[in-house]
Amino acid sequence: MAQNKNYKPRLLILPRLANLMLLFFQRFIYNASIFVFKASIRLASIFNPKVRLLSEGQKELLSKIAGDLKNDDNQRVWFHCASLGEFEQGRPVIEAFRSTYPNIKILLTFFSPSGYEVRKNYSGADYVHYLPIDTASNARRFISLVKPKLVIFIKYEFWYHYLTQLYQKDIPVFLISAIFRKQQIFFKPYGQLHKKILECFHHIFVQNQKSKDLLNQIGVTSCSIAGDTRFDRVQDVAKEASSLPLVESFIGTGPVMVVGSCWPEDMEVLVPFINRHVEIKFILAPHEMDQTFFKQIEKKITRNVIRYSLASQPPSPAEVLMVDSVGLLSSLYQYGNYAFIGGAFGQGLHNILEAATFGVPIFFGNRSYKKFQEAVDLIRLKGAFAIKDTGELTDKFNALSEDKERYQETGDQCRAYVQENVGATNTIMKQIQAIDVGASL
Repeated sequence: MAQNKNYKPRLLILPRLANLMLLFFQRFIYNASIFVFKASIRLASIFNPKVRLLSEGQKELLSKIAGDLKNDDNQRVWFHCASLGEFEQGRPVIEAFRSTYPNIKILLTFFSPSGYEVRKNYSGADYVHYLPIDTASNARRFISLVKPKLVIFIKYEFWYHYLTQLYQKDIPVFLISAIFRKQQIFFKPYGQLHKKILECFHHIFVQNQKSKDLLNQIGVTSCSIAGDTRFDRVQDVAKEASSLPLVESFIGTGPVMVVGSCWPEDMEVLVPFINRHVEIKFILAPHEMDQTFFKQIEKKITRNVIRYSLASQPPSPAEVLMVDSVGLLSSLYQYGNYAFIGGAFGQGLHNILEAATFGVPIFFGNRSYKKFQEAVDLIRLKGAFAIKDTGELTDKFNALSEDKERYQETGDQCRAYVQENVGATNTIMKQIQAIDVGASL
Protein backbone atom coordinates (compact mmCIF):
# COMPACT_ATOMS: atom_id res chain seq x y z
CA MET A 1 0.00 0.00 0.00
CA ALA A 2 1.49 3.32 -1.06
CA GLN A 3 2.26 5.76 1.77
CA ASN A 4 0.33 9.01 1.76
CA LYS A 5 3.07 11.63 1.41
CA ASN A 6 0.78 14.36 2.72
CA TYR A 7 -0.06 12.53 5.94
CA LYS A 8 2.93 13.61 8.06
CA PRO A 9 2.77 17.29 7.08
CA ARG A 10 -0.90 17.33 8.03
CA LEU A 11 0.01 16.02 11.47
CA LEU A 12 2.44 18.90 11.81
CA ILE A 13 -0.02 21.50 10.55
CA LEU A 14 -2.84 20.54 12.91
CA PRO A 15 -0.99 21.41 16.17
CA ARG A 16 0.20 24.68 14.64
CA LEU A 17 -3.33 25.52 13.59
CA ALA A 18 -4.59 24.65 17.07
CA ASN A 19 -1.96 26.93 18.64
CA LEU A 20 -2.88 29.78 16.30
CA MET A 21 -6.55 29.36 17.17
CA LEU A 22 -5.71 29.33 20.88
CA LEU A 23 -3.61 32.48 20.53
CA PHE A 24 -6.41 34.16 18.60
CA PHE A 25 -8.88 33.21 21.34
CA GLN A 26 -6.54 34.44 24.09
CA ARG A 27 -6.04 37.76 22.30
CA PHE A 28 -9.81 38.09 22.07
CA ILE A 29 -10.13 37.42 25.82
CA TYR A 30 -7.32 39.88 26.57
CA ASN A 31 -8.92 42.64 24.50
CA ALA A 32 -12.32 41.92 26.02
CA SER A 33 -10.84 42.17 29.52
CA ILE A 34 -9.27 45.52 28.65
CA PHE A 35 -12.66 46.75 27.40
CA VAL A 36 -14.35 45.59 30.62
CA PHE A 37 -11.57 47.20 32.65
CA LYS A 38 -12.08 50.56 30.91
CA ALA A 39 -15.81 50.39 31.59
CA SER A 40 -15.27 49.42 35.22
CA ILE A 41 -12.96 52.41 35.73
CA ARG A 42 -15.69 54.77 34.59
CA LEU A 43 -18.21 53.15 36.90
CA ALA A 44 -15.94 52.82 39.93
CA SER A 45 -14.74 56.43 39.58
CA ILE A 46 -18.18 57.56 40.72
CA PHE A 47 -17.63 56.01 44.14
CA ASN A 48 -13.87 55.63 44.62
CA PRO A 49 -11.62 58.73 44.81
CA LYS A 50 -8.49 56.79 43.87
CA VAL A 51 -10.11 55.28 40.78
CA ARG A 52 -11.45 58.74 39.94
CA LEU A 53 -7.87 60.02 39.75
CA LEU A 54 -7.03 57.24 37.29
CA SER A 55 -10.12 57.94 35.22
CA GLU A 56 -9.38 61.67 35.07
CA GLY A 57 -5.73 60.97 34.27
CA GLN A 58 -6.70 58.87 31.25
CA LYS A 59 -8.84 61.59 29.67
CA GLU A 60 -7.26 62.98 26.49
CA LEU A 61 -3.99 61.51 27.72
CA LEU A 62 -2.48 60.92 24.28
CA SER A 63 -3.23 64.51 23.32
CA LYS A 64 -1.45 65.73 26.45
CA ILE A 65 1.57 63.57 25.66
CA ALA A 66 1.59 64.81 22.07
CA GLY A 67 1.51 68.40 23.33
CA ASP A 68 4.45 67.79 25.66
CA LEU A 69 6.59 66.25 22.93
CA LYS A 70 5.51 68.52 20.09
CA ASN A 71 8.68 70.60 19.85
CA ASP A 72 11.10 68.07 21.31
CA ASP A 73 13.34 66.33 18.75
CA ASN A 74 15.69 64.85 21.35
CA GLN A 75 16.25 61.14 21.72
CA ARG A 76 14.08 59.59 24.39
CA VAL A 77 14.08 56.61 26.71
CA TRP A 78 10.85 55.34 28.22
CA PHE A 79 10.64 53.94 31.77
CA HIS A 80 7.38 52.40 32.95
CA CYS A 81 6.33 51.21 36.38
CA ALA A 82 2.94 50.28 37.77
CA SER A 83 2.95 52.15 41.05
CA LEU A 84 5.05 53.89 43.68
CA GLY A 85 6.71 50.71 44.94
CA GLU A 86 7.88 49.77 41.45
CA PHE A 87 9.07 53.33 40.91
CA GLU A 88 11.32 53.08 43.96
CA GLN A 89 12.59 49.81 42.51
CA GLY A 90 13.35 51.43 39.17
CA ARG A 91 14.61 54.73 40.50
CA PRO A 92 18.28 53.67 40.87
CA VAL A 93 18.35 52.69 37.19
CA ILE A 94 16.58 55.89 36.12
CA GLU A 95 19.11 57.98 37.99
CA ALA A 96 22.08 55.92 36.79
CA PHE A 97 20.82 56.30 33.23
CA ARG A 98 20.45 60.05 33.68
CA SER A 99 24.00 60.26 34.99
CA THR A 100 25.41 58.16 32.13
CA TYR A 101 23.38 59.80 29.32
CA PRO A 102 22.58 63.36 30.51
CA ASN A 103 21.48 64.52 27.04
CA ILE A 104 18.79 61.87 26.62
CA LYS A 105 15.24 62.80 27.61
CA ILE A 106 13.44 60.45 29.99
CA LEU A 107 9.73 59.72 29.81
CA LEU A 108 8.32 58.07 32.94
CA THR A 109 4.86 56.51 32.99
CA PHE A 110 2.72 55.08 35.76
CA PHE A 111 -0.36 52.93 35.72
CA SER A 112 -1.58 53.64 39.26
CA PRO A 113 -2.51 56.99 40.84
CA SER A 114 -0.49 56.02 43.92
CA GLY A 115 2.61 56.32 41.76
CA TYR A 116 1.69 59.17 39.47
CA GLU A 117 0.16 61.50 42.07
CA VAL A 118 3.19 61.22 44.36
CA ARG A 119 5.88 61.39 41.65
CA LYS A 120 4.33 63.51 38.91
CA ASN A 121 6.88 66.25 39.68
CA TYR A 122 9.86 63.90 39.89
CA SER A 123 12.88 65.85 38.70
CA GLY A 124 14.74 62.77 37.47
CA ALA A 125 12.43 62.52 34.45
CA ASP A 126 11.68 65.09 31.76
CA TYR A 127 8.09 63.93 31.29
CA VAL A 128 5.81 62.09 33.70
CA HIS A 129 2.43 60.72 32.60
CA TYR A 130 -0.08 57.98 33.15
CA LEU A 131 0.25 55.10 30.70
CA PRO A 132 -2.66 55.02 28.23
CA ILE A 133 -4.70 51.85 28.63
CA ASP A 134 -3.29 48.94 26.62
CA THR A 135 -5.34 48.85 23.46
CA ALA A 136 -3.86 48.26 20.01
CA SER A 137 -4.67 51.80 18.86
CA ASN A 138 -3.31 53.41 22.04
CA ALA A 139 -0.09 51.42 21.81
CA ARG A 140 0.47 52.35 18.15
CA ARG A 141 -0.12 56.05 18.71
CA PHE A 142 1.82 56.25 21.97
CA ILE A 143 4.93 54.63 20.51
CA SER A 144 4.72 56.72 17.34
CA LEU A 145 4.59 59.85 19.52
CA VAL A 146 7.33 58.89 21.97
CA LYS A 147 9.68 57.18 19.50
CA PRO A 148 11.74 55.63 22.30
CA LYS A 149 15.24 54.40 21.58
CA LEU A 150 15.07 52.12 24.59
CA VAL A 151 12.32 50.97 26.97
CA ILE A 152 12.63 49.71 30.53
CA PHE A 153 9.68 48.08 32.31
CA ILE A 154 9.93 47.42 36.03
CA LYS A 155 9.13 44.11 37.73
CA TYR A 156 5.56 43.10 36.83
CA GLU A 157 4.50 44.99 33.72
CA PHE A 158 3.29 42.75 30.87
CA TRP A 159 1.15 44.78 28.46
CA TYR A 160 0.50 42.79 25.28
CA HIS A 161 -0.11 45.56 22.74
CA TYR A 162 2.71 47.81 23.91
CA LEU A 163 5.24 45.01 23.97
CA THR A 164 4.11 43.63 20.62
CA GLN A 165 4.44 47.05 18.99
CA LEU A 166 7.90 47.59 20.47
CA TYR A 167 9.01 44.15 19.32
CA GLN A 168 7.72 44.73 15.78
CA LYS A 169 9.56 48.06 15.61
CA ASP A 170 12.77 46.43 16.88
CA ILE A 171 12.97 48.72 19.91
CA PRO A 172 14.92 47.06 22.76
CA VAL A 173 12.84 46.47 25.90
CA PHE A 174 14.32 45.44 29.23
CA LEU A 175 12.40 44.06 32.20
CA ILE A 176 14.26 44.69 35.44
CA SER A 177 14.00 43.30 38.98
CA ALA A 178 11.54 40.67 37.77
CA ILE A 179 10.59 37.71 39.88
CA PHE A 180 8.61 34.71 38.69
CA ARG A 181 6.71 31.91 40.42
CA LYS A 182 5.56 28.62 38.94
CA GLN A 183 1.91 29.48 39.74
CA GLN A 184 1.94 32.31 37.19
CA ILE A 185 0.15 31.93 33.87
CA PHE A 186 3.40 32.04 31.87
CA PHE A 187 4.17 28.52 33.04
CA LYS A 188 0.73 26.99 32.49
CA PRO A 189 -0.22 24.86 29.44
CA TYR A 190 -2.73 27.56 28.45
CA GLY A 191 -0.24 30.43 28.83
CA GLN A 192 0.79 30.75 25.17
CA LEU A 193 -0.14 34.42 24.86
CA HIS A 194 1.79 35.33 27.96
CA LYS A 195 4.81 33.34 26.80
CA LYS A 196 4.71 35.42 23.60
CA ILE A 197 4.71 38.54 25.74
CA LEU A 198 7.91 37.42 27.47
CA GLU A 199 9.56 36.82 24.10
CA CYS A 200 9.08 40.51 23.27
CA PHE A 201 11.69 41.54 25.84
CA HIS A 202 15.23 42.08 24.62
CA HIS A 203 16.45 40.93 28.03
CA ILE A 204 14.88 40.10 31.39
CA PHE A 205 16.82 40.76 34.59
CA VAL A 206 15.51 38.52 37.35
CA GLN A 207 16.07 38.60 41.08
CA ASN A 208 16.94 34.96 41.71
CA GLN A 209 17.95 31.61 40.24
CA LYS A 210 14.45 30.15 40.60
CA SER A 211 13.03 32.81 38.29
CA LYS A 212 15.75 32.21 35.71
CA ASP A 213 15.15 28.46 35.80
CA LEU A 214 11.41 28.92 35.24
CA LEU A 215 12.01 31.14 32.22
CA ASN A 216 14.54 28.73 30.76
CA GLN A 217 12.06 25.85 31.10
CA ILE A 218 9.66 27.59 28.68
CA GLY A 219 12.39 28.57 26.24
CA VAL A 220 13.00 32.15 27.39
CA THR A 221 16.78 32.33 27.49
CA SER A 222 17.42 36.06 27.15
CA CYS A 223 17.53 36.47 30.90
CA SER A 224 20.08 36.75 33.67
CA ILE A 225 20.26 37.22 37.42
CA ALA A 226 20.93 40.81 38.43
CA GLY A 227 19.26 40.90 41.83
CA ASP A 228 16.85 43.49 43.17
CA THR A 229 17.52 47.19 42.53
CA ARG A 230 15.68 48.07 45.73
CA PHE A 231 18.82 47.16 47.68
CA ASP A 232 20.67 49.90 45.82
CA ARG A 233 17.82 52.30 46.44
CA VAL A 234 17.49 51.71 50.18
CA GLN A 235 21.24 51.97 50.67
CA ASP A 236 21.15 55.38 48.96
CA VAL A 237 18.13 56.39 51.07
CA ALA A 238 19.96 55.44 54.26
CA LYS A 239 22.92 57.60 53.28
CA GLU A 240 20.67 60.54 52.39
CA ALA A 241 18.06 60.17 55.16
CA SER A 242 16.66 63.55 56.15
CA SER A 243 16.93 64.82 59.68
CA LEU A 244 13.48 65.37 61.19
CA PRO A 245 13.78 67.67 64.23
CA LEU A 246 10.17 67.20 65.27
CA VAL A 247 10.63 63.43 65.36
CA GLU A 248 13.89 63.79 67.26
CA SER A 249 12.19 65.87 69.95
CA PHE A 250 9.40 63.29 70.19
CA ILE A 251 11.46 60.13 70.64
CA GLY A 252 13.54 61.21 73.63
CA THR A 253 15.77 58.46 75.03
CA GLY A 254 13.46 55.44 75.26
CA PRO A 255 12.96 52.60 72.76
CA VAL A 256 10.99 53.43 69.60
CA MET A 257 9.04 51.22 67.22
CA VAL A 258 8.37 52.59 63.73
CA VAL A 259 5.21 51.17 62.15
CA GLY A 260 5.39 51.63 58.40
CA SER A 261 2.59 51.38 55.83
CA CYS A 262 0.04 50.00 58.29
CA TRP A 263 -3.51 49.01 57.36
CA PRO A 264 -6.58 48.38 59.57
CA GLU A 265 -5.72 44.68 59.71
CA ASP A 266 -2.29 45.53 61.11
CA MET A 267 -3.75 47.88 63.70
CA GLU A 268 -6.01 45.15 65.04
CA VAL A 269 -2.84 43.39 66.17
CA LEU A 270 -0.87 46.52 67.03
CA VAL A 271 -3.37 48.55 69.09
CA PRO A 272 -3.39 46.15 72.09
CA PHE A 273 0.41 45.95 71.88
CA ILE A 274 0.74 49.75 71.80
CA ASN A 275 -1.66 50.21 74.72
CA ARG A 276 0.16 47.62 76.82
CA HIS A 277 3.79 48.60 76.17
CA VAL A 278 3.92 52.02 77.77
CA GLU A 279 7.74 51.89 77.90
CA ILE A 280 7.88 52.20 74.09
CA LYS A 281 7.15 55.21 71.93
CA PHE A 282 5.54 54.51 68.58
CA ILE A 283 5.74 56.28 65.22
CA LEU A 284 2.79 55.25 63.04
CA ALA A 285 2.85 55.87 59.28
CA PRO A 286 -0.42 54.57 57.76
CA HIS A 287 -0.33 53.45 54.14
CA GLU A 288 -3.35 55.55 53.18
CA MET A 289 -3.74 59.20 54.14
CA ASP A 290 -7.33 58.64 55.23
CA GLN A 291 -8.89 60.86 57.90
CA THR A 292 -11.41 58.22 58.93
CA PHE A 293 -8.61 55.74 59.56
CA PHE A 294 -6.66 58.33 61.56
CA LYS A 295 -9.66 58.99 63.80
CA GLN A 296 -10.23 55.27 64.34
CA ILE A 297 -6.63 54.83 65.46
CA GLU A 298 -6.83 57.82 67.80
CA LYS A 299 -10.04 56.47 69.33
CA LYS A 300 -8.68 52.95 69.95
CA ILE A 301 -5.26 53.89 71.34
CA THR A 302 -5.51 54.79 75.02
CA ARG A 303 -2.15 56.58 75.11
CA ASN A 304 -1.38 60.17 74.11
CA VAL A 305 -1.46 60.43 70.32
CA ILE A 306 -0.33 63.44 68.31
CA ARG A 307 -0.42 63.99 64.57
CA TYR A 308 2.74 65.05 62.80
CA SER A 309 1.01 67.82 60.84
CA LEU A 310 -0.60 69.40 63.88
CA ALA A 311 2.44 69.91 66.08
CA SER A 312 5.36 72.29 65.77
CA GLN A 313 6.93 70.47 68.71
CA PRO A 314 5.22 67.47 70.35
CA PRO A 315 4.19 68.15 73.96
CA SER A 316 6.00 66.07 76.56
CA PRO A 317 3.08 63.64 77.22
CA ALA A 318 3.01 62.52 73.55
CA GLU A 319 3.68 58.79 73.30
CA VAL A 320 2.43 57.95 69.81
CA LEU A 321 3.28 60.09 66.80
CA MET A 322 0.97 59.52 63.84
CA VAL A 323 2.57 60.65 60.60
CA ASP A 324 -0.11 62.08 58.32
CA SER A 325 2.31 63.45 55.72
CA VAL A 326 3.53 61.68 52.57
CA GLY A 327 7.18 61.00 51.79
CA LEU A 328 8.68 60.71 55.27
CA LEU A 329 8.64 56.97 55.90
CA SER A 330 12.06 56.06 54.51
CA SER A 331 13.65 58.67 56.79
CA LEU A 332 11.60 57.65 59.83
CA TYR A 333 13.22 54.23 60.14
CA GLN A 334 16.52 55.80 61.22
CA TYR A 335 14.83 56.70 64.51
CA GLY A 336 13.54 53.23 65.28
CA ASN A 337 14.87 50.50 67.53
CA TYR A 338 12.27 48.12 66.07
CA ALA A 339 10.10 48.18 62.95
CA PHE A 340 6.72 46.72 62.13
CA ILE A 341 5.89 46.72 58.41
CA GLY A 342 2.27 46.57 57.33
CA GLY A 343 0.40 44.83 54.55
CA ALA A 344 1.09 41.17 55.28
CA PHE A 345 -2.24 40.64 57.02
CA GLY A 346 -3.91 41.80 53.79
CA GLN A 347 -2.93 41.89 50.12
CA GLY A 348 0.83 41.86 50.55
CA LEU A 349 3.78 42.99 52.62
CA HIS A 350 5.20 46.46 52.00
CA ASN A 351 8.88 47.34 51.65
CA ILE A 352 10.89 45.92 54.57
CA LEU A 353 14.28 46.81 53.10
CA GLU A 354 13.92 50.48 54.02
CA ALA A 355 13.92 49.41 57.66
CA ALA A 356 16.46 46.61 57.26
CA THR A 357 19.14 48.95 55.96
CA PHE A 358 19.13 50.74 59.33
CA GLY A 359 19.83 47.48 61.16
CA VAL A 360 16.68 47.07 63.24
CA PRO A 361 14.66 43.90 64.00
CA ILE A 362 11.56 43.69 61.81
CA PHE A 363 8.08 42.31 62.45
CA PHE A 364 5.20 41.77 60.01
CA GLY A 365 2.06 39.66 59.58
CA ASN A 366 2.26 35.97 58.73
CA ARG A 367 -0.30 35.76 55.92
CA SER A 368 0.93 37.51 52.75
CA TYR A 369 4.71 37.69 52.77
CA LYS A 370 6.02 34.52 51.10
CA LYS A 371 6.13 35.97 47.60
CA PHE A 372 8.59 38.60 48.84
CA GLN A 373 12.05 37.05 48.70
CA GLU A 374 13.57 39.52 51.15
CA ALA A 375 10.99 38.59 53.78
CA VAL A 376 11.66 34.88 53.37
CA ASP A 377 15.41 35.48 53.47
CA LEU A 378 15.34 37.65 56.59
CA ILE A 379 13.15 35.19 58.46
CA ARG A 380 15.65 32.46 57.58
CA LEU A 381 18.49 34.71 58.79
CA LYS A 382 16.55 35.55 61.98
CA GLY A 383 16.51 39.24 61.22
CA ALA A 384 12.72 39.38 60.79
CA PHE A 385 9.69 37.70 62.34
CA ALA A 386 6.29 36.86 60.85
CA ILE A 387 3.70 37.04 63.63
CA LYS A 388 0.11 35.81 63.74
CA ASP A 389 -1.37 37.95 66.53
CA THR A 390 -0.70 40.32 69.41
CA GLY A 391 0.41 37.52 71.68
CA GLU A 392 3.10 36.32 69.30
CA LEU A 393 4.28 39.86 68.65
CA THR A 394 4.60 40.36 72.41
CA ASP A 395 6.55 37.12 72.85
CA LYS A 396 8.98 37.87 69.99
CA PHE A 397 9.47 41.44 71.16
CA ASN A 398 10.10 40.46 74.78
CA ALA A 399 12.65 37.83 73.71
CA LEU A 400 14.65 40.52 71.91
CA SER A 401 14.27 43.33 74.44
CA GLU A 402 15.40 41.07 77.29
CA ASP A 403 18.46 39.74 75.45
CA LYS A 404 20.66 42.59 74.26
CA GLU A 405 23.10 40.31 72.45
CA ARG A 406 20.32 38.65 70.49
CA TYR A 407 18.80 42.04 69.71
CA GLN A 408 22.12 43.25 68.29
CA GLU A 409 22.61 40.11 66.21
CA THR A 410 19.11 40.43 64.76
CA GLY A 411 19.66 44.00 63.65
CA ASP A 412 23.11 43.20 62.29
CA GLN A 413 21.64 40.43 60.12
CA CYS A 414 19.24 42.92 58.55
CA ARG A 415 21.93 45.49 57.79
CA ALA A 416 24.34 42.89 56.43
CA TYR A 417 21.64 41.39 54.21
CA VAL A 418 21.13 44.72 52.46
CA GLN A 419 24.84 45.38 52.07
CA GLU A 420 25.47 41.93 50.60
CA ASN A 421 22.82 42.37 47.91
CA VAL A 422 23.61 45.77 46.42
CA GLY A 423 24.87 46.03 42.85
CA ALA A 424 21.89 45.20 40.61
CA THR A 425 21.88 48.68 39.08
CA ASN A 426 25.48 48.38 37.89
CA THR A 427 24.78 44.98 36.36
CA ILE A 428 21.79 46.33 34.44
CA MET A 429 23.59 49.46 33.27
CA LYS A 430 26.50 47.42 31.91
CA GLN A 431 24.14 45.48 29.65
CA ILE A 432 22.33 48.64 28.53
CA GLN A 433 25.64 50.20 27.58
CA ALA A 434 26.70 47.03 25.74
CA ILE A 435 23.84 46.98 23.22
CA ASP A 436 24.01 48.91 19.98
CA VAL A 437 21.35 51.40 20.99
CA GLY A 438 23.39 52.11 24.13
CA ALA A 439 26.41 52.95 21.98
CA SER A 440 24.32 55.27 19.81
CA LEU A 441 23.01 57.10 22.84
